[in-house]
Amino acid sequence: MPIFEYNSQRPNLIIPEYGRHIQKMIDHAKTIEDPEKRQQTAEFIVDLMNQMVPQGRQEEDYIDKLWKHFFRIAEYEIDVLPSSGQKPEPHVLKKDLSTLPYSQTDLKYRHYGKNVNTMIAKAMEMEDGPIKDGFIHTIASYMKLAYKNWNKDHYVSDDNIVTDISMMSDHKLQLPDGSNLDLLGNSVKNAPNNGLSTVRKRKGGPPKRNFKKRKNPRY
Repeated sequence: MPIFEYNSQRPNLIIPEYGRHIQKMIDHAKTIEDPEKRQQTAEFIVDLMNQMVPQGRQEEDYIDKLWKHFFRIAEYEIDVLPSSGQKPEPHVLKKDLSTLPYSQTDLKYRHYGKNVNTMIAKAMEMEDGPIKDGFIHTIASYMKLAYKNWNKDHYVSDDNIVTDISMMSDHKLQLPDGSNLDLLGNSVKNAPNNGLSTVRKRKGGPPKRNFKKRKNPRY
């Protein structure tokens, strides 16, 4: 039975763009003991790499870049001299393993959006009065609408919004008595749509226009 070699059993490709054959050829060049023959083999491999990626020839110092890739694939364990006459230094890859911070610190109320926290902070700076009460009512109405859009299968009562806006403001904001938080949702639902609802009701597309034929049309 033939013995199959799977990629999972092979060494990892250092630079996958050049393929496994180039990497095997470089590994073979590392085993050549004759310095002159090893140098000729390395130059042949770099020329082959150049033919594999012809679009890069327009770049400046492209041959030097190929030699750097050659030494990197060889893991800098080969004694050859590139065309520049200077061997490249080992390239150390640095990995940043630091944890990325979250942009939202209060993940409990993330379904309301970041702008709600900004509006609540603004309301906390306002003086008490009807303007502040109206602003708080608008915030609460928007919070209820956002909550419904986030979880359409869950019923949202005004008591939930009252509790959340109080907790998010450190109990400094209270919703005015008798507030109707569904006004904002109804206004969006009933907003004019420039006749788009009529278009959607028709299966055949936009409403048809009736053009009256002119008598004695001019050509």
